[in-house]
Amino acid sequence: MNDDRGHISLLVPPSTQDLMQGVLSAKVVLVMYGDYQSSRNAEVYKLIQVIKRELSASFEEDYLCFIFRHFPQIQIHPHAQRAAQAAIAAAAQGQFWSMHDTLFVHQQNLENGYLIEYANDLGLDIPRFLKDLPKQVHLDRIKEGIEGGIRSGVTIAPALFINGSRYTGHWNTTQLLAAVLAASQ
Repeated sequence: MNDDRGHISLLVPPSTQDLMQGVLSAKVVLVMYGDYQSSRNAEVYKLIQVIKRELSASFEEDYLCFIFRHFPQIQIHPHAQRAAQAAIAAAAQGQFWSMHDTLFVHQQNLENGYLIEYANDLGLDIPRFLKDLPKQVHLDRIKEGIEGGIRSGVTIAPALFINGSRYTGHWNTTQLLAAVLAASQ
C-alpha cells in the first residue's frame, strides 16, 4: 500500500502549465508526483503505462490525462533533481516525454555525462540543452512541484491523485485501474 497518507485532495489543480499526456477535459486526470532515481517510482510509472494502453484500447483517446510533477527526494536520491532538470531542459525542445521515459529506464545512470548522452541520443540540440540545464526557471519549476506536493500532503514519491483525490490503494494494475475507472463515473 501507499505508505504516504497525507491530505486526501490535490491542492494545486491541474493546468496547462503541467507536463501532460492527454487533455485536461479528460474523464480522468491522473497526477503523479515522482522521482526519477526511485525504483518504486519507475514501477508505478510502468503501471500507469499499462493502464493507459488498456484504457486507450477500450475507450476514447481523451479518457485519461496523465500529468507528471517532479518531486525529487534529494536527501536519498542525489541525482534526482539534476535528472528532473534534464527532463525540463528536454521539454524546452519538445522532448519531455522521450527524456522522461529514458530517465526511468536508465535510473541507475543519472550522472551529468549520462544525461548529456541521453539528450544526444534523443537528437536534442546539445549546446542548447547544456545552456538550459542549469537555468533557474527549471529549478523554480521543480521547486513549485515539490511545494505543491507538500501542500497536498506528499512527503514521499510516488504519490498519485485521481481526479483530485489521493490514491491510497495497492500499487498494482488491477487496483489502480479500478480506481481510475471508478473516478470516471
